[in-house]
Amino acid sequence: MAVARSSPLAAPRAVIVSPSEARPRADPDISSPAGIVNGPSDEAENTAGFGFGASLRLHKTDEFSSVFAFRRVVRGRYFALHYCPGQAGTARLGLVVAKKLAKRAVQRNLVKRIGRDVFRHACASLPPYDLVLRLSAKVGDVTKRSLREDMLAVIERLPKQGVIK
Repeated sequence: MAVARSSPLAAPRAVIVSPSEARPRADPDISSPAGIVNGPSDEAENTAGFGFGASLRLHKTDEFSSVFAFRRVVRGRYFALHYCPGQAGTARLGLVVAKKLAKRAVQRNLVKRIGRDVFRHACASLPPYDLVLRLSAKVGDVTKRSLREDMLAVIERLPKQGVIK
C-alpha cells in the first residue's frame, strides 16, 4: 500500500503585501502592527487620483440602458461613445466590447483596458456624464495607438455640459 506524502523540497509560499497595506503612517501608532495604514477608502483615493474605482463605473444594466435610451452618440472610426447627463457628480464609464467585433478575449480585454486608461486620464476634464464606450468596428490588425487616438478623438468631441437637451 502506497502512502501519499508531500514533497519535503517544496518551498513555503511568500507573503505578498499590497502597496495600499504597506504604506507607512505619518504618525505611527503603537496599536497598529508594522505601520499599516487604515486610511481613506479606495473609492476616495480613486476619485482624487488616476484610479478607476467603483464610483467611476457604470455597474447595473439599468444604468447602461438609460444611457442607450437617451440616444446621444459621438462616433469615431472604431468606437461609439453614448452619453447622457449623470446623477453622480463625476463622469462614469461603462464599456461594451462585442465578441462579434473582437473575436478573442485578449483583444476584448485590451480594448477595455485602453478605454479605462484613456478615461482615467481624461476624467478630470469631462462633464458629469454617464458614458458608454462601445466598440463599433472590427479590430483585427489595429494598433494600440490607433485605438487610443480614436478614443481620445471621440472623448474630445463630447459636448460640454450645457448643450444636452
